[in-house]
Amino acid sequence: MPTVPVLNQQGQPAGEIVLADEVFAADLKPKLLAEVVRYQMARKRCAHPTTRNRAQVSGGGKKPYRQKGTGRARQGSFRAPHFRGGGVVFGPNGRKYTFKLNKKVRKAALRAALSLRLSQDELIVLDDLQIDEPKTKRFARITENLSSPSALFVVKEHNEHLLRSSRNIPKVKVMTTEGLNVYDILRHPRLVITKPAIEGIEERLKQ
Repeated sequence: MPTVPVLNQQGQPAGEIVLADEVFAADLKPKLLAEVVRYQMARKRCAHPTTRNRAQVSGGGKKPYRQKGTGRARQGSFRAPHFRGGGVVFGPNGRKYTFKLNKKVRKAALRAALSLRLSQDELIVLDDLQIDEPKTKRFARITENLSSPSALFVVKEHNEHLLRSSRNIPKVKVMTTEGLNVYDILRHPRLVITKPAIEGIEERLKQ
């Protein structure tokens, strides 16, 4: 089991923690990571708008006018595309980009991403991360103490002060263990996780 030093908010040693092999020493599979990132990006894409073709437009069951004797071209239905209110030819069909990916695959990719950051020595464990009031300067000082100008901070529970303190700092993001995902881990070169969040992650990914 890998042993990682624990730091405090000042960047000083505050003990050690033993990480679970099942979560932080998993096999690294680039294809698996790429597939899960593609899955996440597809879920963010908006579906195309949908138009109705002549088979879906209501009305038009009766011939507009008789076949001959009117001097006009023959017509079979007002649902034809060249009539006002008729169907649309070759319009968008409401395509959706999402696809299904098994939960076991997503969990395996998350374990691989966490193991990747640990193998690169880009995983930092904090004893705790607390701010009494929303102050960007205080959070920026923490990132400086940890030498992490671009990092993903993971906490166990939602903390409004942390979110508001970090949202104006570029290349820094704070999220809970429930929202932890492969894309955000790979997007930030450094991963900072609090000690309570480690327990939540291991409990989530061991099952």
